[in-house]
Amino acid sequence: MRPVIGYVGADVPVELITAAGAVPMRLAGRPGADRTLGEKYLGRGLDPAVRSLLSRLLAGEFGRLDGLVVSRDCEASLRLFYALRELRRVEPAVVLPPLHLVDVLHLPHRTTTRYVLAKVRQLRATLESWTGSVITDPALAEAITAHDRLRALLGEMAALRRRGRLSGTRALSIVARTTALPVVQAIELVESVLDEDHAPVPGRRVFLTGSGHDSPEVYEMLEEAGLLIVGEDHDWGDLLWHRRVGAPTELALAERYQHNGPSAPRASIRARAAHTAAAARECGAEALIAYAREHDDAPPWDYPAQREATGLPSVLLERQPYGGLTAEARTAIKELS
Repeated sequence: MRPVIGYVGADVPVELITAAGAVPMRLAGRPGADRTLGEKYLGRGLDPAVRSLLSRLLAGEFGRLDGLVVSRDCEASLRLFYALRELRRVEPAVVLPPLHLVDVLHLPHRTTTRYVLAKVRQLRATLESWTGSVITDPALAEAITAHDRLRALLGEMAALRRRGRLSGTRALSIVARTTALPVVQAIELVESVLDEDHAPVPGRRVFLTGSGHDSPEVYEMLEEAGLLIVGEDHDWGDLLWHRRVGAPTELALAERYQHNGPSAPRASIRARAAHTAAAARECGAEALIAYAREHDDAPPWDYPAQREATGLPSVLLERQPYGGLTAEARTAIKELS
């Protein structure tokens, strides 16, 4: 049986996990589930998605993991790593996999590239020790090619959304499934979706910005209200696939993750606004929704510049519950739709 390596955050170079002969599984929370275990160690002042993820991990819901890679994509992920590392140290009765932190920086400098390349090489060595398999250059090249193929197919699926032939809810669910499958099976899944007949999907075309969505509940609520999510700029959606590696080398892999984004926690307000405006235009969006989960403080800072840059009718939904909408947000959505 192939080893399973869990990972948290889109800054983890999953190609290395595949090249090690393991299955990469992106971990996520679950809205509505009990978060008591996670809050015991993280408190209640952190993004509830991460508190839910830790609760699920401690409850054994992800099954047996042969390792866990956490990226420093945001403050919540970093605090999760520190909590897990301390738990392994002081509570040996708690069964946790070995841990590794990946710190990918996103500055546009060659010195940053060298730093990220060093982190990629550290992860490569860690995965070899966990799996007992040497990651050869040919294996890495094959993994890069396969994951780039998957990203290209997800881009084709995104084109279906832009043509109004696929709902945002279904697209998000499919993307999430690809993050917990071997890459070959993920490719087959997306190919099967692309082979379907796709009827037009009704709804006012909206672009979604702000917090990431690791489950479809919010998308379902928005689309049930008469909207159609044709694009987004979080890393469970379009930011996950839009940049490819391009060359089958370790350096190209480092550059892909260095330059991926721009995400709300790691990019400047100007960069976010420019990206959102360009992506919304490409999607043919008619409105902009900024969704900010409670204890996710970055998106509201981005919103004024995004609203100005897009020039679209827009609404900011602040301090939203994980996987849900407040009554005030539902009212605002009705006015927008």
